[in-house]
Amino acid sequence: MEIEGALVMRKKFTLKNIAILLIVSIFVFSFIRQEITMHKISTQVSERQLELNKVKAVNDRLKDEVNMSKTDAYSEKMAREKLGMIKPGEKKVLTSNDSSSTK
Repeated sequence: MEIEGALVMRKKFTLKNIAILLIVSIFVFSFIRQEITMHKISTQVSERQLELNKVKAVNDRLKDEVNMSKTDAYSEKMAREKLGMIKPGEKKVLTSNDSSSTK
């Protein structure tokens, strides 16, 4: 009878240990999975931050271009380059890549 009692006691103890091991394993697995997910999210946040900085730089450059386009100097430059306009007393010099020379 003592042997049977020891076996029953051993089985209960083993089942208890297995249950504890299973619960600990589930917690460890969940923790590791959560850490991996957090690392992926952190990497994505860093990538998006770099992308945001690039977009902000482009936006700032475009704002500068818009502000510059509102100046008289820019209007004069575009009129000279795109429309081939000249000031009174100036002479126009035609080059081989001048688009107005083919007209």
